[in-house]
This record gives sequence, C-alpha cells and structure tokens, in this order.
Amino acid sequence: MKFLKTAIAASALAIGLSTSASAQEPEFKLVTPLATGEDNYNYQAMQAFRNHVFNKSNGRVDVEIYTGGTLCASGRECFEGMQAGLVDIYQSNFGEPGNLWPAFAGLDLPYMLRDDQVAECVFDDQEFMSSLRRGMLEQTGNIRLMVISNSGGWRNFATTTTPILTPEDVKGMKLRTIPAEIQQELVRQLGGAPTGISWPEVYTSLATGVVEGTKNGITDIVVMNFHEHIKHITLDGHAYMGGTWFINNDKFMAMDEDLRKIVVEGFEIIEQYLRAYPKYHDVKSFQAFVEAGGTIHSLTNEQKAAFREAASGMEDWFTSQDPANQGFLDNYKSAIAKCEASVDALLEAAVQ
Repeated sequence: MKFLKTAIAASALAIGLSTSASAQEPEFKLVTPLATGEDNYNYQAMQAFRNHVFNKSNGRVDVEIYTGGTLCASGRECFEGMQAGLVDIYQSNFGEPGNLWPAFAGLDLPYMLRDDQVAECVFDDQEFMSSLRRGMLEQTGNIRLMVISNSGGWRNFATTTTPILTPEDVKGMKLRTIPAEIQQELVRQLGGAPTGISWPEVYTSLATGVVEGTKNGITDIVVMNFHEHIKHITLDGHAYMGGTWFINNDKFMAMDEDLRKIVVEGFEIIEQYLRAYPKYHDVKSFQAFVEAGGTIHSLTNEQKAAFREAASGMEDWFTSQDPANQGFLDNYKSAIAKCEASVDALLEAAVQ
C-alpha cells in the first residue's frame, strides 16, 4: 500500500510537471480587425504562417487567428492590445504605426519607391530594417517589427465619375484615405479634401457619394467590390502598399532561440507570399475592373513627373512634424539610392 501511494504521488507529480511544461509552450494570438475569409490573401498568409510554425516546432508553437475585430476593432486598439499583452501578432500598414512612432509614417511618403524591385530590396536591407526594428522597440518597449510584405500592390487614385489625369484634377475632390495624417496631407497638397474612413465603411461611402474616390490598389478595389462604383483608376503608383507585421517582443524573446528562428521563418513565408500575390492577381483584377465598365488610365513619364512635382512639399511637411524625422528620412533615402543602384546594375548585366 505504501508503494502504491508513492507510485500514485509520483504519477501525479509527473502529470503536474507535464501540464506545467505544456502550459509554457507559446501560443500566439494573431489578430486582424478585418472580416476575412478563406479567399482573402492576408488570411491565407496567416494560415501559411501558422502551418509552418506549428509543424516545424512539432506542435510546440501554435497560433490562434482572430478576425473581424474579435480582440480589437482598429489599429489603435490592436497596438494597445499588444502593449497590454492581449495581442501577440498584428499586421498593419505604414500609417498606423506612425501613431506610436511618428517617423515610421515616413515610409508612406509618396513617389519615393519607383517599382517592386527597389521596394523589396529596401525592405530586405538588413541595416535599414534593423533601424526600423530598433526605433519601434525604443518607442513602444515591446512591439517588434518582423517583416514588411506587400498588402495589395500599389496605391493609385481611383474615382467614381471624374478621372484624375493631372494633379489639378484632384482640386476640390473628396478622396477617402486611411485615418493617417501623412496620406491626408498628400491629398491636401494636391488641393483635394481628404476624408479618413475606416475600411469596412469605404464601400458605402463610395456608393452614397460621401467621397468621390479613394487611394487603393486594384486588387483591393475588386476584392471589396468597390469597382461597382469606381469607374476610373489612374496608375500614378504614388505609394507602395506595405504590410507591416509586428510581434509582442516580450513573448518573442521569452521563447528558446530555436523557436524564435522558426517564428522568423514563418514571417519570411508571409513576406514571400504577400509580395508575390498582387503581381499575379493584379492581372485578373484589372480584367474584372474593365469588364465592369471601368477605365484604366496609364500615365506617361512626363505626367508622373507632374504628380511628383505637385507633391514635392511632402518631405518638408514630414520633417517639420518632428526634428527626428529628418534623420529617418535621410536613412530611408540612402537605402533607396543603394537599392536603385543595385537593381540598375543587375538589369544592366542581364541585358548584355
């Protein structure tokens, strides 16, 4: 009987230790305030991330995906949730993180990145990305930037009735922007009336005439059925639609190093998938847009230069917002120049 009691006690202790160890295995809450389905590219990327970290860690790391505002209903709420430890992983844009670190919004300055090759080079540059990661951690304490993917191609001007072919066409026009000051300032500098509207309300705002247009990529326009009301899209490509992926640094650093590496690999899968997705799906989206009666307006180099000139005051505006922004901008422009030279050299070698 004494032996039996000892065995039972030992068994209970083993179960307790096992339960304790199991409870310590990291489980990440990945959230998006958007209502996403299986056919949404961001949701597909999230599933790929979860699949990788779960399988490669042999189930030691798991991810719960929350959509539709289950844990947080806006970027501000989601970032606050991260700082409170209620949210572990969040995908944002360039504008929302600027509420935490104003300099970060400089990534949304218009007409800075000329094409996908340069943009991807810049956001793969370890020195530049490390500076972004350090800056965000210094400003927030525990929000860590992991990767910058794409989130819908390139941001263009899209309108319901009157096309935008020159900067003067923007004057007086009510255009939807994300609730980010830097995007609204671009519309102001072109003479338009920016209107910050959250993503779920854009369709209704276009349908009812609250706004006359929006600044979006073609894939998002078609996925969200905005092309039922938008009839013109101008390919000025004023902004790369970056997707910024953040993790709670306290939880990330609490993991063993081998698990941290697996999580980093998972974010690289997100990056690869979301950079490739719009390159293909833009083709189908443009076709759907035209079939619905829309018109695509391509611009000459001279016309694009006119838009860049009209928005040339954006850099001065940005640096006037905070003295630290100048250093950020210098660093950003240096990374761009380095990548432009690198991409040009590769292209030059490829055509010889």
